[in-house]
Amino acid sequence: MDGRWPGWGADAGLVVLTLLPPLLSQPYVDTSGAAWASLTVYEAVGVVILLLRRRLPATAFVVGFGVLLVALVGSAGAGAKLSPLVFLPLAVLLYAMGSHCASWRRTVSALLGVAVLGAAGLWLNRMTTDSGDLQGGLDVLAALAPMPLAWALGFAARTRQELLAAAERRAADARRAQALQAAQATQRERTRIAGEMHDVVAHSLTLLVVHAETLRARGGELPDWARTQVDGLAAAGRQSSGELRDLLRMLRDPADAAPLQPVPDLGELDALLDSHRAAGGTVELTTVGAPESVPGPVQLAAYRVVQEALVNARRHAPGAPVRVSVDDAAGELRCEIVNGRAARRGTAGAGVGLGLVSMEERVGALDGELVAGPTGDGGFRVVATMPWEPAGV
Repeated sequence: MDGRWPGWGADAGLVVLTLLPPLLSQPYVDTSGAAWASLTVYEAVGVVILLLRRRLPATAFVVGFGVLLVALVGSAGAGAKLSPLVFLPLAVLLYAMGSHCASWRRTVSALLGVAVLGAAGLWLNRMTTDSGDLQGGLDVLAALAPMPLAWALGFAARTRQELLAAAERRAADARRAQALQAAQATQRERTRIAGEMHDVVAHSLTLLVVHAETLRARGGELPDWARTQVDGLAAAGRQSSGELRDLLRMLRDPADAAPLQPVPDLGELDALLDSHRAAGGTVELTTVGAPESVPGPVQLAAYRVVQEALVNARRHAPGAPVRVSVDDAAGELRCEIVNGRAARRGTAGAGVGLGLVSMEERVGALDGELVAGPTGDGGFRVVATMPWEPAGV
């Protein structure tokens, strides 16, 4: 509703500025009752015609010319004279026809109709008026002479608007084409990365699982501690292979984002901790509340944070005890992973330094906060806090 007020306000202002000058100048031309009656009727009809100038520009111009002709001929027949400013609404209607009437057929038809009406009005004026001062002559011709300029200005305005609209369409088409090219380039790059990962990572991971399964088949020849390690290695390899298949499939086709295997959640923390223990680590879990009721995306992020923190503990602080606590109180999930001082030297050059970055991105995507850093006793502490519902939802 508010968007329509500026349009109505502009129309009201135009009507006032167009029809008020004839009323103000008429007392200086003729104050007879016939003159005022003709002017009043003409301006009453002019209000309606001016309001219809955009919707029916050609019709409004023909009707406006006809009404003006009737007012001029009628007042002249009664011995009255109208102000020359009565031609002002006609100029506005001509401008509207030039700027809003896109059909040349309608424009030509309107001009021919006006010519016929003008000839008929001139003949009728000559037949009904005796005084030469009230018969149409050079004064009428002088008032009508500038009228084609009003139509030309309207036509120029419409042409400019069409050119601007065409330029905007071309710009929009260019933006869409650029976005399409960028999307295609992104998809080609995703496909290339997926191919590289399949050729390098997937192949190596498959060999790792095959070797682990081969060792499992010969488990009778291995000591008990080695069989446990091989079992954990084979299980981790199979899980990683499944997750890598999902990742490669999503890289090749982002629309196919549904994972083939179940997405891990906090219900699988015990299995994750068991795998850490099987690798020779010591870990203790403390749970407060019911983490299983936390939304799925938050559970997945928390699982990945614990998983990455345990991997980092095995790499950089082997043999150190690890404490994991999960608390879902106060409408948010808080995960804390703390490992002590390393029992032996960690693996030199282990990892690529993106573990904490990945954790920060996961937690940040859920409007959470990640704090990580060393502890005073030589250990390391990771705390992830995530709301159940992201901000703005």
